[in-house]
Amino acid sequence: MRGRAVVVGSGPNGLTAAVVLARAGLEVTVHEAADRAGGSLRSGEPLGDGVVSDLGAAVLPFAVASPVLSRLPLEQHGLRWLHPDVPMAHPLEDRPAALLHRDLDTTATGLGPDARAWRALHEPVVRRWESVVEGVLGPLLRVPSAPLALATFGARGVWPAQALARAAFRDETARALFAGSASHAVVPLNRPMTAAFGVLFGAAAHATGWPVAAGGSQAVADALVGVLREAGGAVVTGSPITSLAQVGQADLVLLDLTPRQVLALAGDRLPPSYSRRLARWRYGVATYKVDYLLDGPVPWSDPRVAAAGTVHVGGTLDEVAHAEAEVHAGRHPERPFVLLAQQSLVDPSRTPEGRQVVWAYAHVPHGSDVPVGAQVDAQVERFAPGFRDRVLARVETSPSALEAWNPNLVGGDIGGGALDGLQQVFRPVASSVPYATPLPGVFLCSSSTPPGGGVHGMCGHHAATAALTALARRRRSPLIGGRPWT
Repeated sequence: MRGRAVVVGSGPNGLTAAVVLARAGLEVTVHEAADRAGGSLRSGEPLGDGVVSDLGAAVLPFAVASPVLSRLPLEQHGLRWLHPDVPMAHPLEDRPAALLHRDLDTTATGLGPDARAWRALHEPVVRRWESVVEGVLGPLLRVPSAPLALATFGARGVWPAQALARAAFRDETARALFAGSASHAVVPLNRPMTAAFGVLFGAAAHATGWPVAAGGSQAVADALVGVLREAGGAVVTGSPITSLAQVGQADLVLLDLTPRQVLALAGDRLPPSYSRRLARWRYGVATYKVDYLLDGPVPWSDPRVAAAGTVHVGGTLDEVAHAEAEVHAGRHPERPFVLLAQQSLVDPSRTPEGRQVVWAYAHVPHGSDVPVGAQVDAQVERFAPGFRDRVLARVETSPSALEAWNPNLVGGDIGGGALDGLQQVFRPVASSVPYATPLPGVFLCSSSTPPGGGVHGMCGHHAATAALTALARRRRSPLIGGRPWT
């Protein structure tokens, strides 16, 4: 297919969309305002020279599981996945930590009285993993290609996570392990469908793992850029686009932007009704990030936690649920739920010998700039006495600093918009083709479209597929369409 396409924004969705378009035969240019492609996949050295930290996303279970990214030759362009011995651990007070292993049976056995329940909850989803992932990483308003697999998953996922954990498990260990995964929904655990995240993240560990990228998450973005260039596309960095008129003549324009940026870019050209719907878009809770450089491993009370790539630090099911509910009520919990990654355990290239990088964040109310680094420190210290004494350097990044670094992280929301209420289904508006805008040839491909946040590229894949379909239809009917943005 001949033609020209422009993609604004080079996050994983923008780059994936660009690859799909370039492989379809279009001349593709990606414009990125920052000096390096990648969006929230970028890595850097804020802790000092020679110490690589992930500035955004760190552990990438749905990048390796993604139906589109897993089929691209990213390894041929330098990407190498590294899997920790234990994908995730959840430390608890006065009892051993809960461990999420790659092997489902090993995980279940470690949960004692809840072994059978863990298998019953996860094994059917793991068995149908490829079909489940294909189904959940797409628009909900469509006919599924594997209805049985989705029905199996949906019967588990429709529950509130807190209720399912209490109903399914007898012991606090399994309940806490499930709660940590469910908290990736970034909504209170008493809301319907939050159990879907608990099941999905647990099944991902058993099916394809929770890996990190060797050398930092930037390697995923660099590999996508390599695939794009191989297909004839180009990326222009340091090139902010503030108006649709800047893109020139183009058959397709795809915007890896959230609704607020779309309104700033094209609001004067959009119909008022569509603009009003975009203006009603709700952003979710924020992230407060802390990066650490340690003089050695984290001194976890349960030494087995040291083998985990990801650690959910929050205590019991009720403690995690309380912390998340407080954040959504606009309050700062004294003991926040902390997501922590120990990437240098499996990737020693990130630090000088004997050092360790730790990446952590807590949820805070949207847009809050109340410093909570001390609370993050205290939560880790609670389960790893002596942690503070190992810190050689630390960098705190507030929600406003995250947004300044990547404008798509509005108010510190890393998911492109709240994933609750009607926004679970209608992203960003109610439409059979949610990626399309009223402007012919202009499409949205950010995490504000289905299936939402995460490093999987599927928003970009679906948007590019919809754009190619619309372009083919428009060419068959040349009186329809046009290029109103030029």
